[in-house]
Amino acid sequence: MNPLPVHPEMSFSSYIHRREMEIHAQQLELAAVRAATAELTAAYAAHQGSRGSAGLERLNGVHEVRARLTELSRRATEELLAFMPGGALSQDALDASRPLDERSLESGVRLKTVFLDSVVNDRATTEYARWLSTLGGEVRTLPVLPLRMLVADRTTAVLPIDPEDSRQGAVIVHATGVVAALLALFDMAWERAVPLDGSRAPHADAPSRQELTLLNLLAQGHTDEVAARKLGLSLRTVRRMMASVSGKLGARSRFEAGVLASRSGWL
Repeated sequence: MNPLPVHPEMSFSSYIHRREMEIHAQQLELAAVRAATAELTAAYAAHQGSRGSAGLERLNGVHEVRARLTELSRRATEELLAFMPGGALSQDALDASRPLDERSLESGVRLKTVFLDSVVNDRATTEYARWLSTLGGEVRTLPVLPLRMLVADRTTAVLPIDPEDSRQGAVIVHATGVVAALLALFDMAWERAVPLDGSRAPHADAPSRQELTLLNLLAQGHTDEVAARKLGLSLRTVRRMMASVSGKLGARSRFEAGVLASRSGWL
């Protein structure tokens, strides 16, 4: 017997609903971490005069931040958790990370790192991530990450003062409640992330994870430039991706693409 044809809406309704729920959860997490970052910055400003007040410690400038990150990595005895937004890593960052990561793994420290999906476009960063995996590190990816973060031994977290400008320095957080919230954020992101090169290719007419995230970023009012930065992609790649989405939807303009994406359950 020949199988009966299935209506396309029935075929994709489950997938679309699942992706819609995942993106909605991610938006809630992003809003929560933005609020937490604002509260941390305000708390630091209120206690700027005394080091470590309110469980916070400020690090000024890139060099001071790198020095403390190195110190935390060397002192860790159990686990290092990291969000690595921004796409490709610089060669200096890769060269500095390799000996620290190798030492940590040899000492039995568990490394769990979440990169952006876009790192697959950079050979050096991808090779580093795969090298890390071969040594026992765990590497996963997501289309977008809320901010750069390192949590050492589930007791100390390092966050940027300004997620959009790492030159402003960072804040070291020791407060138990705040670290617990950041750990919950990491765990939720880790569950949704996929192993490097482990994501399945979507159906030809279905959006990829990056395309869905791009649509939602643009729907939130972000410009192409901001969306590119959050996804760790070039502006040209983002515009090419949007053209691909429009083609899948059969849209002749961005406005029509937004309407059709909403009707299709992509937004």
